[in-house]
Amino acid sequence: MRHRLLSLGLMVVLTTTASAQDVLTSPRRDPRIESIVAEISSERIEAAVRNLVSFGTRHTMSDQDDPAKGIGAARRWIETQFSQIREDSGGRLVVELDEFEQPEGGRITKPTKIVNLVATLPGKNKDRVLVVSGHYDSIPRPMADTKIDAPGANDDASGTAAVIEMARVMAKHEFDATIVFLAVAGEEQGLLGSTHWAELSAKAGRKIEAMLTNDIVGNTDGGNGIKDNNRVRLFSEGVPTNETEAEARLRKSVGGENDGASRQLARMIKAVGERYVPGFGVTLVFRRDRFGRGGDHIPFNERGIPAVRFTEPNEDFSRQHEKVETRDGKAYGDVPDRVDYPYVAQVARVNAATLATMALAPAPPENVRFAASRQGYDTPITWKPNTEDDVVGYRVLWRETFEPFWTHSLEVTDAKATITRVSKDDCFFAVQSIDRDGNASVPVFVRPASGR
Repeated sequence: MRHRLLSLGLMVVLTTTASAQDVLTSPRRDPRIESIVAEISSERIEAAVRNLVSFGTRHTMSDQDDPAKGIGAARRWIETQFSQIREDSGGRLVVELDEFEQPEGGRITKPTKIVNLVATLPGKNKDRVLVVSGHYDSIPRPMADTKIDAPGANDDASGTAAVIEMARVMAKHEFDATIVFLAVAGEEQGLLGSTHWAELSAKAGRKIEAMLTNDIVGNTDGGNGIKDNNRVRLFSEGVPTNETEAEARLRKSVGGENDGASRQLARMIKAVGERYVPGFGVTLVFRRDRFGRGGDHIPFNERGIPAVRFTEPNEDFSRQHEKVETRDGKAYGDVPDRVDYPYVAQVARVNAATLATMALAPAPPENVRFAASRQGYDTPITWKPNTEDDVVGYRVLWRETFEPFWTHSLEVTDAKATITRVSKDDCFFAVQSIDRDGNASVPVFVRPASGR
């Protein structure tokens, strides 16, 4: 594939098909990102998981004040970890608590204090925000029992430990965008913590460009008898959850069911993750979450924010929300000895590489539109110029409508391009911003200038 910038937004269609990595990312690896990926430690992740399990239960309605047991003790331990990272990073990490009272209702049987731990690494551009999360609460069976052990090693100490480790490594670096490392509670009672923080962010006008959640990312021995430690599943919605009626009518007219912002994010994660973590695959699952289930990315989807979920490829349901015991010769319970810590580290590396790539890259282009009438064999596209100092051009992407990944690209310097002899009837298009180091933003899907 060609990686030179063209002064004219005009080029004959490429005749070769590139891989997803080649089309979406720079041909070289950034040494800053390589160093971040290399520093992720499976030993530290294991220590964090075992510490979280040591609190017995992290049930959202368990004891808040006991110094050694319950969700309060777990919360204070996570806060201590973030605070130590802040000290080690020279005070660059900002650690805050998002505390609120959840009224009785649903799985909450009494008014309950819920606390999210928010560790923010400010970027040069504080208006651009990326979020990565895990939930630190756990739940047993029976689910209402707030005192029985609920170790939650995989669900979701694994995701929380990965987030803490990412914060430790990445807080030493400086990025263009702001990164928020988020540990939420109340997930098991209905995504309560993440919903509260997502709503606070919406009211505050935070421009969240992407949200990644890690939930159940530590098991490689599936309940189906398959062991798989070489890939992670990534769930993403195609049609945006918050799509309006007018947007739905336009989509039905021109297509794009597989091209919502969350799905563009997922394609980018696959490209970046497989480039920086060789031999470890990112399997895209084209649905919002597992069948009939949900996670902490959904409140962000509901507010129009691109958000995705990482989960291991083969879950073992005997470990999820089960009492720690042996029944009929089979062991049940979500215990730390059955977590594959090198695997969790690989998932964390994919997350960290993605966050670093996006945080170093410029903001995605805005107002990306077709610039011509419906008919014609050339496809003119325009967008709002990116005014960031280090932006040197843009990459136009396209693929045939049946293809799952972008297959062709054209790089231009102006905020416009004409793809010649390519019918918009047969292809989908998107545009990325590119900076002088070759960092590229998440693609933005091209839509008609009007609903015609």
